[in-house]
Amino acid sequence: MAIDIGTLDTFPKLLLHHARQRGGKPAIREKDLGIWQTWSWHRFADEVRLLACGLAEQGLARGDHIALVGDNRPRLYAAMCAAQCLGAVPVPLYQDAVAAEMAFPIQNAQITHAVAEDQEQVDKLLEILPQCPSLKRIYYDDPRGLRHYRQPEVKSYDSLLDTGRSAAKLDGAFFETEVAKGRGSDSAAMLFTSGTTAAAKGVVLTHHALIDRAKAAADMEKLGDDDVVLAYLPPAWIGQYIFSYAQPFVTGYCICCPESSETVMTDMREVGPTYYFAPPRVLEALLTQVTIRMEDAAAPKRWLYRRFMAVANRVGGALLDGQPVGLLDRLAYFLGDLLVYGPLRNVLGMSRVRVAYTAGEAIGPDLFKFYRSLGINLKQLYGSTETSVFVCIQPDGHVKPDTVGPAVPGVELRFTPERELLIRSPGLFKEYYKNPQATSEAKDREGWFHTGDAGYFDPDGHVKIIDRVKDVGQLADGTLFAPKYLENKLKFFPYIREAVCFGHGRDKVCAFINFDVDAVGNWAEKRNLPYTGYTDLASRDEVYDLIRECIERVNADLAQEPELANSQIHRFLILHKELDADDGELTRTRKVRRRHIAERYEPLVRALYDGSASVHVEAQVKYEDGRTGTFSSDLKVHDAKTFVPAAARKAA
Repeated sequence: MAIDIGTLDTFPKLLLHHARQRGGKPAIREKDLGIWQTWSWHRFADEVRLLACGLAEQGLARGDHIALVGDNRPRLYAAMCAAQCLGAVPVPLYQDAVAAEMAFPIQNAQITHAVAEDQEQVDKLLEILPQCPSLKRIYYDDPRGLRHYRQPEVKSYDSLLDTGRSAAKLDGAFFETEVAKGRGSDSAAMLFTSGTTAAAKGVVLTHHALIDRAKAAADMEKLGDDDVVLAYLPPAWIGQYIFSYAQPFVTGYCICCPESSETVMTDMREVGPTYYFAPPRVLEALLTQVTIRMEDAAAPKRWLYRRFMAVANRVGGALLDGQPVGLLDRLAYFLGDLLVYGPLRNVLGMSRVRVAYTAGEAIGPDLFKFYRSLGINLKQLYGSTETSVFVCIQPDGHVKPDTVGPAVPGVELRFTPERELLIRSPGLFKEYYKNPQATSEAKDREGWFHTGDAGYFDPDGHVKIIDRVKDVGQLADGTLFAPKYLENKLKFFPYIREAVCFGHGRDKVCAFINFDVDAVGNWAEKRNLPYTGYTDLASRDEVYDLIRECIERVNADLAQEPELANSQIHRFLILHKELDADDGELTRTRKVRRRHIAERYEPLVRALYDGSASVHVEAQVKYEDGRTGTFSSDLKVHDAKTFVPAAARKAA
């Protein structure tokens, strides 16, 4: 059922529309104690009404900011909409952030109220309360462990509902009156950027920007109220916000909240989502699990998997795109679907997926091809917090592993001479909160948003993103150096979790490697190699040999690419610890902060380039049992084989 976003121009108005049109249909499901609980649109609207009345009684006013911190939960989404009903602006915060990281957004936005999921989040807010004088009210959802808290700022979510019931009885028209005051141009949300290269900024998005882009993509993919989505990523991330809040309000589809991060795979199989979103790191982790399981399987199963995956790699993508495929290959793929691909899609929880997106950062072409070869309609999209996500989407039948597709209807794109992508779109952000200088630098007078991403149009008009403009460089010989591209090729291997490449202005490319402890641990156990944890494995020659094989396979691929053939990786070391967001090495969305890592580990970078066979390092490490200790050792630096570029071989 099409909606008129001219009159239904805010999320609260859309909520009331769905409560009238499809009140009995599911809006949100939550798994609690192993049982799925369903909130209908009617129940969701009633909850929002009581919360809005309660928050108004507690002093939340139009233009105020309210923080929401926790996992995906119906009550947090209800609180988000209740704030919007009053003209207040919800500010989702990352639930895995440490207390100190929450202080800046609360101070910057002068947040007055906060809704927290549980004791852990309440404790973090109380810890920074002296630094955040504007924060007057903290409401908690889960009461476990909070019974004896006596701080006057702390109240239960249920007490807020009770306050709302009393207020609603006194003024029955208050809620509808407040909703009617809302306009599409009003601020709908503030989401803080991940701070990959600088301090986080509060991105202010309007109702119109979010609703317009959510509808454009929904129309393109023919999404409706029968679709189902699993909401398992941080609500503070624009990707999850758009898929579990903006688009459900536009289309009326149901979102499902898993019981915990540990049960996501099980819950996904139970839910059977039809519309799915995953950043590359999630897809990489799933592929790692598949690889480990296949290594543990019996010999006949391993043979079947390898045999039919070869068929899938050859023709799976073509079949998905509706391209002509020979009869024998079709029969082989059909048999593979019965024996391998279908069961594998079921294990991954993707049996019913009709549309799947990946975004957030570039995905390795090999990883992308793997999922499409299984018959999963995985497509790349391109966007950012500042653009309400939907800028480019790959259309069905025209999916390429190395592009993000053409512009979504309503979006204008162009590239500067420096290859920077500029965007003009109805979904552009209103401003960076309290940062007019950054706003004017990012959005020029003609309305073009300067993305900072480097790329170009391919012959079919698809956008190809190669890296961040600031990160794209050159080797000393002038060869193009695109570190993210190299890192993504490395991360296709299940044994490599993170990679950081260096090379700008230098004579060769070198890399830091973080291996995947589960995948490498499983590999080590099969070879009877005893180990105590990541740090122990990182010192093993056998593990270095394993990682070297992966790097050399990447080098062989790079040798075939004319522009990047000289960007092969010459030397590498395995870091003594896993890169961690708590140490500032990754953002909360797990993007590598390359400059910070280069500065922090400058002696290690120097050792890669000065020919050293090892480098001494002393650092604090956190063991798997939670203990911390001092690590002191000599890290090995190994060489990797490089290959003669294909163009040079042909010339010879």
